[in-house]
Amino acid sequence: MSGWILLAIIAAVAIYLVTAYNTMVTLRRRADQAFADIDVQLKQRHDLIPNLVETVKGYATHEKETLDAVIKARNGAIAASGPNAQAAAEQQLSGAVGRLMALAEAYPDLKANTNFLKFQEDLGGVEDKLSAARRFFNNSVGEYNAQIESVPAVFFASKFGFSPREFFDVGPEKRAEIEVVPSVKF
Repeated sequence: MSGWILLAIIAAVAIYLVTAYNTMVTLRRRADQAFADIDVQLKQRHDLIPNLVETVKGYATHEKETLDAVIKARNGAIAASGPNAQAAAEQQLSGAVGRLMALAEAYPDLKANTNFLKFQEDLGGVEDKLSAARRFFNNSVGEYNAQIESVPAVFFASKFGFSPREFFDVGPEKRAEIEVVPSVKF
């Protein structure tokens, strides 16, 4: 009789371990897929920027320093790997693109250019998709980290090769920009 009880306990523990392992694998794959979604949006963003720079070059040729900074930041963003490095590189790229967009205010012809307006609209759409992809990634990483850090999984997760993931942090400047409530004036 006690042999059957012992066998039932061992079977229950084995079933739990298999279920917990499969859950951790599923959550890790979801986080990997979410990061791949960010990569897709970043590639679209990176592909738009040279066209935007070329459009601006036609109107603001003496703004070479700003244009070079955008290209340098884009190349740095393409070369970055891992959530933290990519987030830092993308933050620099966002700042450079922001300065590029600010040039339009000084050049009315550029501001009215249909190509510039189209690239600006496309870039805004990509930024929205990128923001959603970051939220999904960070949510996936949060679920994965919570699973591997919860009891009893915390005791065996590292032995199976599961380690905590880093969040895709946009940085303090972008976070402050995001948290600002827009003012409405009539």
